[in-house]
Amino acid sequence: MGKILDSIVIGAGQAGLASAYHLQRGNAEYVVLEASDQTAGSWPNYYDSLTLFSPARYSSLPEYVFPDDPDRYPSKEEVVTYLTDYAKHFHFPIRTGEKVIRVQKKNYVFQVETESGDQFLAKTVIAATGAFSHPFIPNISGKEQYIGSVIHSCHYRKVDEFQNQRVVVVGGGNSAVQIAYELAQVAQVSLATRKPISFSPQRILGRDVHFWLTVSGLDRFSLTKGLATKVSVLDTGMYQEAIHNGKPDRREMFVKFTEEGVVWKDGTVEKIDAVIFGTGYRPNVAYLESLPKALDTQGNPMQQNGVSTHVEGLYFVGLNRQRSFASATLRGVGNDAKYVIQKAKSLIES
Repeated sequence: MGKILDSIVIGAGQAGLASAYHLQRGNAEYVVLEASDQTAGSWPNYYDSLTLFSPARYSSLPEYVFPDDPDRYPSKEEVVTYLTDYAKHFHFPIRTGEKVIRVQKKNYVFQVETESGDQFLAKTVIAATGAFSHPFIPNISGKEQYIGSVIHSCHYRKVDEFQNQRVVVVGGGNSAVQIAYELAQVAQVSLATRKPISFSPQRILGRDVHFWLTVSGLDRFSLTKGLATKVSVLDTGMYQEAIHNGKPDRREMFVKFTEEGVVWKDGTVEKIDAVIFGTGYRPNVAYLESLPKALDTQGNPMQQNGVSTHVEGLYFVGLNRQRSFASATLRGVGNDAKYVIQKAKSLIES
């Protein structure tokens, strides 16, 4: 039997790096296993124009301030650089190119197997593959017969390939609205949603909304306490005005695909060149399927506040709304990582 580590962190994106920081601070013996060849999570794969929805001053991992102007909204490339620099700064024991395919547990020890055939042993496992690496596209009638382009927003890069096309963007969240807005500058675009889009002001009394969330404590408010969790698009007024002017327009979700387009709720049939689904993600944790009761029948983690409800020693960091509104963000994963590693302390020290 090989050496038994205190912990194995799966994933070297923002959730995994935050976990590594708190493990290192507690003098734990651990390793971070990352499937790709870099330490920036899903960020390198996002669309080119993406910027953070929170200013730099509220977008840092533990003990490493996001550089330069704290009031700007960093670009995708800046976040990639920041995460890469974070890993280098703290010299975390990260092994890239190690895609985890299976986690098992025998005699109180976790056995973590990678695609390369390597095996690692540990007292605890932290699943930090996050909430943004397993895109979800709903199964809509007729989709298989549709001959146009169907992609998830994670595969969208820039407007060029959609020039002068008829495009439908599905979804009412920040990314869907941002993509539809920029596409509407070069194409005829509709936002298709099941409910009216909810907007929240980006700035209140001259301050970014994240300032008020921070000083009020709502940014860290436990979702188990029953606070409403309605999703809203952060907006300076730019998106609402654009939608009001029909660039893009907002429509109720179409009911099905046809061979060349879609059927809208009112029965109108329209030819559509491309449909982009901004419909979110599902947890990327298929490697836990060999652990009884780690996942529910839908493949979602069975956990409370990041602690597995049935598998002792198994923890999660980076899940959407895991403990608070900020759980799956740069500003939130640090607090969640600290929490679960504190919960794991007795097993690590045993």
